[in-house]
Amino acid sequence: MKKIINTEKAPKAIGPYSQAVEFNGMLFISGQVPVNPETGTIPEGITAQTEQVMKNIEAILNEAGYSFENVIKSTCLLSDMENFKAMNEVYGKYYPKNPPARAAFSVKGLPLNVLVEIETIAAK
Repeated sequence: MKKIINTEKAPKAIGPYSQAVEFNGMLFISGQVPVNPETGTIPEGITAQTEQVMKNIEAILNEAGYSFENVIKSTCLLSDMENFKAMNEVYGKYYPKNPPARAAFSVKGLPLNVLVEIETIAAK
């Protein structure tokens, strides 16, 4: 049976989707954009935006009883591949050992004109 996961410590969904869904010991986190859930603001620059995205993911993981160690797959969407190196540096700090499988793509546009969005799958 699926369980919907929501937390006030991550941005509210801006469409008809859940922050995350847990099913059979797996957690599927919707793509997170760099909105600060306390202020509703978006930080400037790829480094700050990636940091905020990772904090949002962490809040959802924690709410569901998971951690970054449980993450098995990430998909990173970038507005420009020129931002890949800076995004990767921040992202890597959250996975110092045994990082998950990952894909990274450049896309034409992201919600709210942000520079990065990251979707995450975790398992227990």
